[in-house]
Amino acid sequence: MKTVIPVSLLLVLLLASCAKNNVPAYNSNILSGLSVEFDNIAGSSDLHLNTGTYTNAAGEQFTVTRLKYYVSNFVLTSTDGNIYTVPQDSCYFLIDESDTSTHEPVLRVPEGEYKTLSFILGVDSLRSTMDISWRTGVLDPSAAGNGMYWNLDSGYIFFNMEGHSPAAGGTGGYRYHIGGYGGPASPMINNIKTISLDLTARGVPKVKTGLEPNLHLMVDILKLFNGPAQISMAATPMVLYDPYSTTIADNYTAMFRHDHTEN
Repeated sequence: MKTVIPVSLLLVLLLASCAKNNVPAYNSNILSGLSVEFDNIAGSSDLHLNTGTYTNAAGEQFTVTRLKYYVSNFVLTSTDGNIYTVPQDSCYFLIDESDTSTHEPVLRVPEGEYKTLSFILGVDSLRSTMDISWRTGVLDPSAAGNGMYWNLDSGYIFFNMEGHSPAAGGTGGYRYHIGGYGGPASPMINNIKTISLDLTARGVPKVKTGLEPNLHLMVDILKLFNGPAQISMAATPMVLYDPYSTTIADNYTAMFRHDHTEN
């Protein structure tokens, strides 16, 4: 008896076959673009500088006038287990909420599918202490990195958030400048944090020549206040190079989540 396969089923099988053939195999000899989008939010709301009002777990309302942070040292693992470390010299980015051109850095990585992404929130100790001639672009304290560097002993400010809150007292301003690479400054503080994200649940990126897939990450600033420790602006409206900064850094590692992938 002859089996008749419906045309619709044939089309599905054909498309599935084409899709399978189009899946790129990991190839370390061919690099292509992969963009990583940092979408800053506050809970379920988009983040709006100056105009948005948000509430932390302590019930304190606040606005945000500045949000900047460094991401660097990206590493990806392909679905077949290959690990690719993006060369350091092309792997430092300063995400600035006030400048949309900084929100979506592009990495050059081998063709393939990737199941994990990791990066440092901050700047590694080696780069923090290099001669200024090696710290160019967003790492130049006199240019793009202005306001994001203390000194050679203390290094870079990894995370910089400022704004206003009635709970902050005084003029109502708050400042959280979090850094510390474990250098010789006293007290010795190391707030370098590695963020690791599993990409499999929300779509793995398929990097291939001629395409530029996008990893869309959500960055929830409320996690800074609402993490393992509850941060109160009334109690600590200003945190700079201070031992308490480690509490905030432990909280903000949870800010990042992979929302979806656009292939």
